[in-house]
Amino acid sequence: MTNKAICVHGHFYQPPREDPLTGIIPVEPGASPYRNWNERIHAECYRPNAQLENFKQISFNIGPTLFSWMASHDSETCQQIIKQDRYNVQQFGVGNAIAQAYNHTILPLASSSDKIIQIYWGIADFVHRFHRKPQGMWLPETAVDNETLTILVNQGIEFSILAPWQAAENNIDITEPYLVKLPGGRTITIFLYERNLSGRISFDSSSTENAYRFAEHELFPFYHNEKGNYSHPQILLLASDGELYGHHKPFREKFLSHLLDGASTAQGITPTFPALWLKQHQPRQTIQIREQTSWSCHHGIARWKEECACSHLDGEWKSYLRKALDRLASDLDQLYIDSAYPLISKPRLLRQRYIHAILGEISTPDLIISVSGRVIKTDQILRLLLLLESQRERQRMFTSCGWFFDDFDRIEPKNNLAYAAQAVRLAHLATGEDLAPQTLRDLQHVVSPRTGQRADDIFNQYLNQSWVWKSD
Repeated sequence: MTNKAICVHGHFYQPPREDPLTGIIPVEPGASPYRNWNERIHAECYRPNAQLENFKQISFNIGPTLFSWMASHDSETCQQIIKQDRYNVQQFGVGNAIAQAYNHTILPLASSSDKIIQIYWGIADFVHRFHRKPQGMWLPETAVDNETLTILVNQGIEFSILAPWQAAENNIDITEPYLVKLPGGRTITIFLYERNLSGRISFDSSSTENAYRFAEHELFPFYHNEKGNYSHPQILLLASDGELYGHHKPFREKFLSHLLDGASTAQGITPTFPALWLKQHQPRQTIQIREQTSWSCHHGIARWKEECACSHLDGEWKSYLRKALDRLASDLDQLYIDSAYPLISKPRLLRQRYIHAILGEISTPDLIISVSGRVIKTDQILRLLLLLESQRERQRMFTSCGWFFDDFDRIEPKNNLAYAAQAVRLAHLATGEDLAPQTLRDLQHVVSPRTGQRADDIFNQYLNQSWVWKSD
């Protein structure tokens, strides 16, 4: 067996675009000739990669909210993807798919309870679709802190993938994985991707015109000669957004297929994936991580909470939006606990397990009864259902895409406000408490630096729409 291996990881994810009132994605003219961007990206990326069986060759994660849409839009492609992971399980005893935190929330900015929910929900969704427990989990934007890693381990996750600059040590050898020591003597394995090659495979069209030339001239030189002389195993992991393969970069899915099905092996390089690598090679060294860091911003996690040096516009709106939604989340949580606790002794456990009702594995009334251990009246079950749905929307309103871009006047932040308005409305229906006035006051400071669009106006519009829709 060769001691040189390559792993390409694809992070497949799209921001949720569904209207929270209808569950339907509105028509998006920019996606023409398709009805919306999900359909266009699916046709250009997800389906052709599945048809080429690239999901058998790479390491990958698919965002749960995206996979849910895909299952309803094109179940055949979903089954192809799942079957390709299952092939590796049958062949090697381990799979190449890994899970993702559910709502693509920036976990270091989340509360401990939200981290637990996001990781638990992501694992539950993975098990629901792939019918096995995940060994690895992709952290949204690879944003990381030690508490997040500890919760991953507590929930049975063995490894994750980070950028090389997220390791506390400088000039680290990325051709092998590392252990990170956590409280209580526990550890988690971290794979570090190769930044230069990941950039080239993603953005350098000239270097990816020919997969055989890429393997020989771009990939092969990155292995260490001294390690090769002693036959030490080396893995080069390349990571990128999965949508690059066919959507952002036409024909890049064919390059990927050729690279992993012929071109790399011609150079004596074996395609692999993290779970298989760990089955064959245990980590030999330990590292520490740089907390509050990510792969898409060299200023840590600033772009998701405040003005960041990456921004070309005034980003003050981000901090106001973060503070407004943080306060709303706290108020919603208090309403949930105060209202649910008289009816059920373990409201936090019920909220965590609600994902199984969302996935259709159990009805909400049966879930409530199973957690409570007693009979609950119909009107009380309805109240708990409204509260749980409010909590679901409250999780959605922290989708990272709402802060990613420079300007507030975009669909992503507006969607987060739509989820927030729906959470407020549902909580009001369940408890009679109205959190809208305080939220409107907090959001008046969120203003687009480009158009002057205000978040309180958007929130109020969504809130009024939701009430009108309910009355219909």
